[in-house]
Amino acid sequence: MNANNQALQNAGIQLTADLTREQLEILTPEALGFVAELHRSFNGTREELLKVRIERQKRIDAGELPDFLPETLAIRQGDWKITSVPADLQDRRVEITGPSGDRKMVINALNSGAKAFMTDFEDANSPTWDNSIGGQINLRDAIRKSIDFVSPEGKAYKLNEQAAVLIARPRGWHMTEKHMLVDGQEVSASLFDFGLYFYHNARELLARGSGPYFYLPKLESHQEARLWNDVFVQAQRTLGIPQGTVKVTVLIETIMAAFEMDEILYELKDHIAALNCGRWDYIFSYIKKLRKQPHIILPDRSVVTMTVPFMRSYSLLAIQTCHKRGAHCMGGMAAQIPIKNNPEANEEALGKVRADKWREASDGHDGTWVAHPGLVPIALAVFDELMPEANQVSKQLDVTITASDLLTPAAGDITETGLRTNISVGIQYIEAWLRGIGAVPINNLMEDAATAEISRAQVWQWIKHPQGVLSDGRRITVELTRTLIDEELQAIRTKIGESAYESGKFDVASRLFAEMSEAEDFEEFLTLPGYRYL
Repeated sequence: MNANNQALQNAGIQLTADLTREQLEILTPEALGFVAELHRSFNGTREELLKVRIERQKRIDAGELPDFLPETLAIRQGDWKITSVPADLQDRRVEITGPSGDRKMVINALNSGAKAFMTDFEDANSPTWDNSIGGQINLRDAIRKSIDFVSPEGKAYKLNEQAAVLIARPRGWHMTEKHMLVDGQEVSASLFDFGLYFYHNARELLARGSGPYFYLPKLESHQEARLWNDVFVQAQRTLGIPQGTVKVTVLIETIMAAFEMDEILYELKDHIAALNCGRWDYIFSYIKKLRKQPHIILPDRSVVTMTVPFMRSYSLLAIQTCHKRGAHCMGGMAAQIPIKNNPEANEEALGKVRADKWREASDGHDGTWVAHPGLVPIALAVFDELMPEANQVSKQLDVTITASDLLTPAAGDITETGLRTNISVGIQYIEAWLRGIGAVPINNLMEDAATAEISRAQVWQWIKHPQGVLSDGRRITVELTRTLIDEELQAIRTKIGESAYESGKFDVASRLFAEMSEAEDFEEFLTLPGYRYL
């Protein structure tokens, strides 16, 4: 045992993975001690808040619908604003997203011409140990302008002089990092991702005229936002960095958070710059939280667009709430990607992106997301035309959004095609995720964990719900879905070839998908059982 290992054990810290020399540059005793201090200070509260989620779900299952909180009415009616937004976050008209663990993709995203790059440790990143620590290495090097990459074919990638602003997304409060134990307990993945990034880069970012910026995923309450705020206060104090230096954007991607947007902004008002409409996780959350309501069921995923009433209501409420408080409101992800060798299909896909971004800019969003560098110019052109200033925070919406507006489901059919698509996409995504790939192009759409969550959540609800009936009159049953799983697996095998299929992880992926679809109790996140296989 070397001196470092002995020192870590003496400090109650244990790493369960073998480490490379490069990983040791990130996992220093000092950085790990910083993470351990955060964990000891805040993990108890994190666990209590996760229990609160469970209790709220029980009440919803029993018939209590989400609503605006009476106890925080004064905050919603109060005349207050967030503190200032940094100069390099004033213009965020187009942001690109992608996994932090893929070095080439990090370079391409930073060079894409987007204003910011949401670099992901969460839904677009399969949290293998190599991806999680590799992401930290990639971002350390990107911040210091030393990142480069040479492909197996010999193509060299390096950073342009003008690069996008980095915004890191740690994993959600529900995840742990199984490779780091503190006092015998798995560390919070949120604190692990945040702590390592903040410890190594906060001062460097400030010296370069930027700052430690973060996206916060999957919050379900203002209490969870308060916990993040407490983390920021302690982290800044520990490293001697001025309070308010951390700036975050909170993804409103749960139905519960949609009812607490004012309160979330208020809890983070010294550290927040914006909210974001995380549309795919929002649809998943809507299904998950309201799954046992007899009057709520959603049609095919392809029908549930941002123009259906409950999604449009959520988007408009987010813009109204943000601008009232001086915060930016970011639009959501366009999942389409450019289609090679089919000009007609490509133009149709790009047309959908233009229409989506036009709606966002017209409504008042201050920026948007794309998943592919090829979509950056299209989104930029729309926002440049409709938003000549850096943002449109001054645009105040005069709308009234009720609880009913946020809860009334979209109309439409459940079709065999929709059911098959959910099965095929869900299995293909889980299979790639198990191989360490978190952002996967499937059927000309960029899929991540959020879209796969919609797929398996819909199948689960369609099996269980009294209205789970196909448009041709057939009841959606376990037997039917098992038959379609077998058929879709055969279609995948035919498409990709026997060798690729056999070398993949389709057996595990299809078993996980089937188990989650058929289980009596709904699995909160597919990444939780999936993480056991990484």
